[in-house]
Amino acid sequence: MMFRSTAVSSLARLTTAMACCGLLSACTEGILLPKGPVGAQEKQLLLEALIPMLMVITPIIFLTLWFAWWFRASNARATYRPRWEYSGSIEFSIWMIPLLVILFLGSLAWVGAHQLDPYQPLASKRKPIVVQVVAMDWRWLFIYPEQGVASVNELAIPVDTPVSFKLTSATVMNSFFIPSLGGQIYAMPGMQTQLQLQASEPGNYRGLSAQFSGDGFSDMHFQVLATDEAGFQSWVQQARSSATQLDATAYDRLTADHKVGEVAYYSPVSDALFDHAIDHATKRPELTSGVSARSPGTTLSSAGSEH
Repeated sequence: MMFRSTAVSSLARLTTAMACCGLLSACTEGILLPKGPVGAQEKQLLLEALIPMLMVITPIIFLTLWFAWWFRASNARATYRPRWEYSGSIEFSIWMIPLLVILFLGSLAWVGAHQLDPYQPLASKRKPIVVQVVAMDWRWLFIYPEQGVASVNELAIPVDTPVSFKLTSATVMNSFFIPSLGGQIYAMPGMQTQLQLQASEPGNYRGLSAQFSGDGFSDMHFQVLATDEAGFQSWVQQARSSATQLDATAYDRLTADHKVGEVAYYSPVSDALFDHAIDHATKRPELTSGVSARSPGTTLSSAGSEH
């Protein structure tokens, strides 16, 4: 009866794993299907690190299963040598091979981390577009200072043009992440971080907050519209047709409204609004003390950036 229960449990786990693999294979976007140069470099780094790790773990798994099968109690051919204590070749292998793998992975991570520096501008003949990002409860605000417009929960970018993000938070720390384009970085109150991304293919991509920051964080997602230059300019004109101005007063009302927001456009946008967002966060005692006003269990940390 116990064997039967174990077999049923194993079959259930196997079925669940196969279903998860099927769901993953149906995905049309994500870190393994990059749509930009940063995401492509991150995928290459991931595979370059995965292959040598599999070269180590695969023989270990195979040998573990083989030893368990060979030295079973019913195998009379297995030689039992209780006084065998040392083998120089085995000792050398179990230390030297992992050491070489660790050195290789460490070098790979060192070089890759510098190549994927989120503050380093991307090589391109086109002028980067500056987008200022403010994380709110439970929305993302995107400010285009050069175009004089802003949007909530919708990010429009032209294809094959670098985008220089400057990020901060009006509330607790959040994680800005666009899986298809690569890169993940923290937005923190009273601080500014940077991120460089670029879309190589037109499409609608998903953006989200990748770190738990309190009840409701799962609604902090936004849409990324990657279009050609004509499409981007059309989107800018659509945003400019909005009659809602975004100044310091309107911004303070927006941050005080703690709810899930629909897509909205603002024009015109006051100059130095992003600086006001940083200064506004530093004046909130619940943020500077490291305690969130919205969730007792949410605290700030001094985390940096991740690419």
